[in-house]
Amino acid sequence: MQEYLLSFQQLLDAEYLLSHGGFYIVCLIVFAETGLFFGFFLPGDYLLFLAGLFCALNKIDVDIVTLYFGILGAGILGNFTGYWFGHRTGPMLFKRKDSFLFKRKYVIMAEEFFQKYGGTALIIGRFVPIIRTFAPIFAGVVQLNFKKFVIYNVLGALLWVSLLTLTGYYLGIEFPSIINYVEYIIVGLIAIAFLPIAIALLKKWLKNRKTKDEINKQ
Repeated sequence: MQEYLLSFQQLLDAEYLLSHGGFYIVCLIVFAETGLFFGFFLPGDYLLFLAGLFCALNKIDVDIVTLYFGILGAGILGNFTGYWFGHRTGPMLFKRKDSFLFKRKYVIMAEEFFQKYGGTALIIGRFVPIIRTFAPIFAGVVQLNFKKFVIYNVLGALLWVSLLTLTGYYLGIEFPSIINYVEYIIVGLIAIAFLPIAIALLKKWLKNRKTKDEINKQ
């Protein structure tokens, strides 16, 4: 059991993954997190940032061009896989029972996000944990026009990978000592990434509370 927990912790540790798995493990994780429903817990934003940073500091054996296009390809293919999965499973996905690797509430969260932003949810959702995983799946469920999906998918991946990976690379080149503050950077990126979800949950809680108060007054 202890070995299992240790392995799970290592799977969430971006620094460990980059140091031991390098380029290929980064691409695999990006693919899983952006298209497979059980990939929602994997590190995303800060993994891309650290990949660029580690590349600049020669801590992983790959050049920035290969790294960039490898991650970009994995992110695009991941969304295509998610779309196909959602298209095949359809409404059955909402009836699926919760398990360790699947949470129905995340599908509902992605549905609400998608209804609010439409196809652009695939672009905005790239920067939001959980939504990043389930938005393409839900796009498949509602059978979003495939040509539109391709545009949103590619554009979202370009923005996501470019902003995070290239920023990490640039900072690594210009300020090599930033590696000494990587823990603080990770905490900051996680806080920023989960902020939209926290705000959405707070708004939902306030709305439900207001509704209950109105019912109690009647």
